[in-house]
Amino acid sequence: MGSPVLVWLRRDLRLGDQAALVAACASGAPVVPVYVLDDESPQHRRMGAASRWWLHHSLERLDGALRDKGSRLVLRNGRSDVVLAALAQQLGGREIHALHHYEPWWRNAERAVGKAAALHLYHGNYLVPPGSVLTGGGTPFKIYTPFWRALQQQLPPPAPLPAPARIPAPDVWPASERLADWGLLPTAPDWAGGFRAEWSPGEAGALERLDTFASRAARYADRRNLPALEGTSRLSAHLAFGEISPATIWHRVAGAGGSTGTFLGELGWRDYAQNVILQMPAYGAANAKPEFAAFPWREGAEADADLTAWQQGRTGYPIVDAGMRQLWHSGWMHNRVRMIAASFLIKHLLIDWRRGEQWFWDTLVDADYGQNAVNWQWSAGSGIDANMFVRIMAPLSQSEKFDAGEYIRRWVPELAHLPDAAIHDPPLPVRGYPPKMIGHAEGRARALAAWAHFKG
Repeated sequence: MGSPVLVWLRRDLRLGDQAALVAACASGAPVVPVYVLDDESPQHRRMGAASRWWLHHSLERLDGALRDKGSRLVLRNGRSDVVLAALAQQLGGREIHALHHYEPWWRNAERAVGKAAALHLYHGNYLVPPGSVLTGGGTPFKIYTPFWRALQQQLPPPAPLPAPARIPAPDVWPASERLADWGLLPTAPDWAGGFRAEWSPGEAGALERLDTFASRAARYADRRNLPALEGTSRLSAHLAFGEISPATIWHRVAGAGGSTGTFLGELGWRDYAQNVILQMPAYGAANAKPEFAAFPWREGAEADADLTAWQQGRTGYPIVDAGMRQLWHSGWMHNRVRMIAASFLIKHLLIDWRRGEQWFWDTLVDADYGQNAVNWQWSAGSGIDANMFVRIMAPLSQSEKFDAGEYIRRWVPELAHLPDAAIHDPPLPVRGYPPKMIGHAEGRARALAAWAHFKG
């Protein structure tokens, strides 16, 4: 059968619609799937704590799925190019198959791996290959709406590839590290109880979640902004870890009718975010509008204390606090509430969007470099396609508009006894609940004054 070939897995932890795995199996050689825990290549962008919890369980379940196919997952720790080159040499082969990744550190790692071995890269984590949607002049789009119009001309994506029926195994397996030794799970304290209750990482969990969502996808536009309802797909973490492909989701829900097109546009936004970081790799840390470097963000001990209160869900704004506590408990936050919480940090508290982006990077199970950066820069007004800074969300009216009463009762139990008329803006004092950090009118006026100073 010849020397084994490697399948280098990263955030593509699935067997279905996995072009790299299909190609490796089609080679006729034994196949060795390998995951490298590489904290060196990303440097300060190593996975956050919530993502590491998810990764542990996703790898555990992927190994089980591989064993059902006659294979197994080899785990190694270190810099990807060094580890893969050594493993390929040990096995007597030089062929490595992998899916393209577009975060700047993975693009660098792919170049390094390609110098050490024959690296074959395939597409499959996005609707179309990032960088392939171009203007009439042959340049990448910067604005989402024309990008989405052009992207639709290339859709639907190809039908998803079935998982291989059997994966040819080598006669002798290389040594694998123990997943438990990687310390991906929290222990002292174990803060992941809410994660375990909420999520089922892995490909099987992703497909189950898709089945649940497909039955109500037609009502997506009516329900997605209501945090008290299960109106969103809850597929974001499965997509972030590549446990399901966007093509699989597209072909499952595209014919559901109703407002399914709105949901498909959200898959398009995911492609758009990759289009942005492909053009601007530093988007997670650098303002797309360079002039924002001079914006007068608040700094110092008082701003630090305000940031901590925001992180802990102690701002005095019930919908913001509900979202931040949901995030801490479950590693996820409803999309509408993410926008409200981000706007509050940036505009009411005048704290640099990058500090919020870093908090989300560490605490979200669906943390995705492109989407996280694009969404935060959209909220700040510093992005290439962004909300205007002077458009300031009003948390109290947003809470009432989107009927967040039951959502608040779940995540802010101090307010659970309040009637609907009071829960969005509770009368003070309420035992155990803090007063507002800053009044809405005062926060809005301060933000507009900072903007006027910045523009003046």
